[in-house]
Amino acid sequence: MRFKGHALAGAMALTVFGALPALAVTEVKIWHMEQPPHRVQRVQELIDAFNAANPDIKVSQEPQSWGEVYAKVPASIAAGNQPDILFAIPDFTTVIRKVDKLESVADFVKELDAKHHFIPATVEPYSYDGGVWAVPLYNMSLNYWYHKKAFADAGIEAPKTWTEWKSAAEKLSKDGVFGVGLPANKQLYTDQTTYAVMVNNGASELFNADGTLRFDNPKTVESYAFYKDLYKYSSPDAANWTWGEAEACFASENCASILQFTVISTYDQQGGGDPSQLGIAAVPHADDQKDSATIAYSNAAIILAKDAAKRDAAKKFIAYLLEPETYGKFLTMEPGLFLPVTADGAKSASFWSDPLVVKYKPQVEQMIANSANGKLFGFTDGRVFPAIGPISAQNILAETLQKVVVNGEDPAAAVKAGQAAMEAATK
Repeated sequence: MRFKGHALAGAMALTVFGALPALAVTEVKIWHMEQPPHRVQRVQELIDAFNAANPDIKVSQEPQSWGEVYAKVPASIAAGNQPDILFAIPDFTTVIRKVDKLESVADFVKELDAKHHFIPATVEPYSYDGGVWAVPLYNMSLNYWYHKKAFADAGIEAPKTWTEWKSAAEKLSKDGVFGVGLPANKQLYTDQTTYAVMVNNGASELFNADGTLRFDNPKTVESYAFYKDLYKYSSPDAANWTWGEAEACFASENCASILQFTVISTYDQQGGGDPSQLGIAAVPHADDQKDSATIAYSNAAIILAKDAAKRDAAKKFIAYLLEPETYGKFLTMEPGLFLPVTADGAKSASFWSDPLVVKYKPQVEQMIANSANGKLFGFTDGRVFPAIGPISAQNILAETLQKVVVNGEDPAAAVKAGQAAMEAATK
C-alpha cells in the first residue's frame, strides 16, 4: 500500500506540473592530431570522466592528421561544420585566423593563469594583434637521443658542438649502424630538424624586425651545408622518414642517435627498455656558439565554437584538462613527449607518478631543461610574425633542405630560392 501511495503521489505531481523536460545537452566536438591509438584512448578516458561528471555536456573527439588538417579546417569552417575545439600550434593558429574571425580568449587565459600560472613562453606565441588566440595545453621540444653503450664502446661522449657531432656520427657509422638518423623530405619533421640545426648556428630569425624576410643569410647557408654533411651518416632511406621511422631506427639500434621529441615509449617497448642506457642531450651547437638551443612547440586549444553555450562548455572542458589531478593524465597520453605549460602542472603528482615517467625520470627532467632554450620559427624574441603561417604550411624549410640533400643543389642557391618561395607564399 505504501508503494501505491508513492506512485499515486508521483502521478498527481506529473498531472499538476506536467512531464519533466529532458536535460538539455551541449555537444562539444574536438579535433586533435594525436592519432596514435594509445593517445586517442587516453583522451577518450578523460572525455568519459568529464562527460560523466557533467551530464549537460557531451564532449567527443575526432582525431585528424597533420598532413590534412591545414586544408581540412578551413574547408570545415567554410561549410559551417568546424570543430568546437581545435588543437593547434602557433603557426597553424595564424592560418586559422586568416579564415575565421576568432574571438580572443585573453580573459579566459588570465583566469586560468591566476590559478595555474602559465609558463610565459608558452602563451607568447598566441598573444598578438591585441588578443590571445588559443589556450596553451602542452609543450614539446626536440632533443638529441643516443645509445649510451654505442658511445661508450666507441670511446666518445655525447657531442656538444658540430665538430664533435660530425666526428661521433662518423665513428659510430659501421657494421650496419648509422651514426645519426635525419630526415630530408618535404614534411613537418624535416622542418623541425632543419630549424633545430639553424637555431644552433645563430640563424633562428627568419624575419627582420620590420617583417621582411632574412632567411637568405650566411648563417642559414652554413646550417644547410652542415646538415648535408651530417646526412652522409644517416640511413639511405632516411630521406622519406617521418617521426615513426626515425624512432624505429633508434629502437632497433640501427641508428646510434637521432633528433626526436621523445623516444621513451618506443624505446621502452621495442628497444630493450633499460633506462640506464638511454642517453639524452641538448642538440649540439655550432663551434662558435656558446649554448645549445632547440625547436619547441607550445601546443594549444583554439575555441572555434560561436554559440555561447558551446563556448562555455568548451572552456569548462579545457579548464578540466588543466586541473593538476587531471593534467598529468593528459600529458602522459605519451609519457615524456608532452611537457607541462603550467607551474602547478609541472609539480602535479598525476604527471610524476606515471610509471614511464618514474622509470625515465632523469630523461624527462633533461627534456624539460632542454625546452627552456626552445625557439620556434616566426615566434622569436617575443615577436610574432603571422606571415609564418603560409611558410610553415608549405614546409619551405624542409623543401629547401630536400633540394640541398636529395637533389644535390648548392646550399647558397637553394636558400636563395627558399627565400623567394617564402616571399611568394606571404604575398
